Amino acid sequence: MLPVIAIAKAVSYASSLALMAAGITLIYMCTRTFNFAHATFVTWAFYIVFALVFIAGGNPYMYLPVAFIFVGFLGVLVYLLVIGPLLRRNASPITLMMSTLGVDLVFLSFIQMFADYLTRTYKLYARRIVLETYDFSLLGVPASAVISPIIVVSTIAALHLFLARTKFGTAMRATIENPNLASILGINPNIIYLASWLIGGGLAGLGGALASLSIAGDPTVGNSMVVSMFASSIVGGLYSINGSMLGGLLIGMSEYLGILILSGIVGGWILPYRPVIPLIAMAVTLLVYPKGLAGINWPRLLYRIGVIK
Repeated sequence: MLPVIAIAKAVSYASSLALMAAGITLIYMCTRTFNFAHATFVTWAFYIVFALVFIAGGNPYMYLPVAFIFVGFLGVLVYLLVIGPLLRRNASPITLMMSTLGVDLVFLSFIQMFADYLTRTYKLYARRIVLETYDFSLLGVPASAVISPIIVVSTIAALHLFLARTKFGTAMRATIENPNLASILGINPNIIYLASWLIGGGLAGLGGALASLSIAGDPTVGNSMVVSMFASSIVGGLYSINGSMLGGLLIGMSEYLGILILSGIVGGWILPYRPVIPLIAMAVTLLVYPKGLAGINWPRLLYRIGVIK
């Protein structure tokens, strides 16, 4: 039987993955761009929280809004300098995707420099970030296991209200459905695209900040999680933010607990193969049902298996 602490950490990790996946999905829905710079977006969130905790003091939870805003700003920067100009030139999705790979490498270089700066200036060991010790206990488990799911649910509710009840949200949905028609109606697609990169980047930052409380980090932590992020988005459905969050929870729990169960059965040698779990989930989804969880007609499925009548 798995220990409670392992389940709690799995919940925290899965919740952070759900937020990251939601950011990927939102950006893809609006600009048809697979944002591989999401990897370093997440890493920057790790380092922002780490630096502020050790320099300014306090609890990591205090700096979640800072991580959201800072990484959201990075998303805006990427759109203004790279993606926006390419979209105006009608660049193909492949070109857009490859451009984000280049951005990821640039941001990774800056992270390396920032880590060296923290080491030289503040004498911090910035090549291995461990913030779990700064978490506190809540209901007998690490607080991140309780707070992270609450943040995910709150984010789902906030995004739903934003997209369904505000004029800007309605304009965003219209642009996603048909950007040309939206332009005719007086909606500026560039503003919508910019907002999607702001919010999508912010979600990556929020997810990365929460992940720092459940896993250790280094300058490549985002790159080590990028497979899980995209698997979550694809399994959940590339055209549904709620579906991507559900995919993140499913992939995160399966990945974290699945590898522990397998190590108990076959031995600890299997632990380095943890990324295979989200890879298999992503491959199976693309082969069997590319629309993901959000594309399933759940009422019909539940009726067929006799759950509802």
